[in-house]
Amino acid sequence: MTRLFAGTAFDIPPTCDDCGKLQSECICSAEQKAAAKAARQRDADRLSPGEQKARVNVENRKGGRKVTVVTGLTAKANDLPELLTKLQAVCGTGGTVKAKDDLIELQGDHADVIRKKLREIGYRL
Repeated sequence: MTRLFAGTAFDIPPTCDDCGKLQSECICSAEQKAAAKAARQRDADRLSPGEQKARVNVENRKGGRKVTVVTGLTAKANDLPELLTKLQAVCGTGGTVKAKDDLIELQGDHADVIRKKLREIGYRL
């Protein structure tokens, strides 16, 4: 099948979205195309912090230890490991991301500090 404007001044040959070359001259591998497509989809699924509502709770664990838990943020719409790094730096503590459960856990009772940092980033509480 030919292009709609083939042979006219409006003819624009199709180009590769990844390398920018003509599709007939594209050198991208199937893996590169799949990775680029996944990255574009991930970026399209992201939500701005103002569109999301985070919940911060402190839970008691075995042995009387306290854990601050941030819920309400989905792994699909956020970069949870990056957010965890920011929160750990503010609190000076360790933590983990449980992407399967869509939550962030930080060691200790840091609810006030985390609420302040999340508001500063732009999340609703």
